[in-house]
Amino acid sequence: MTLYREADTVHEHALAREVYDVSGAGDTVIATLGVMLAGGATMPEAVRVANLAAGIVVGKLGTAVVQREELIAELNK
Repeated sequence: MTLYREADTVHEHALAREVYDVSGAGDTVIATLGVMLAGGATMPEAVRVANLAAGIVVGKLGTAVVQREELIAELNK
C-alpha cells in the first residue's frame, strides 16, 4: 500500500500470507483508515494498520471481519 503526500511517499509492504478471498479487503482498508484517523492517528499510522487489517481479511474465506484481538496480535508481531 502506498500513501502519496506532497512532501514524500510512504510504502507499506504486505506480509506474505496465503490468500483465500479478497472480497471486502478494500472495504476493510477504508473502514480501518476512517477509525484510525477518527481516533487521532496520523495518516502513515492509519495506513500501516489498514494494511495489516486487509492482510488479515484476505486470509479468511468469504467476506469476513477483523476482530480487535487479531489486529492487536498482528501489530505486536
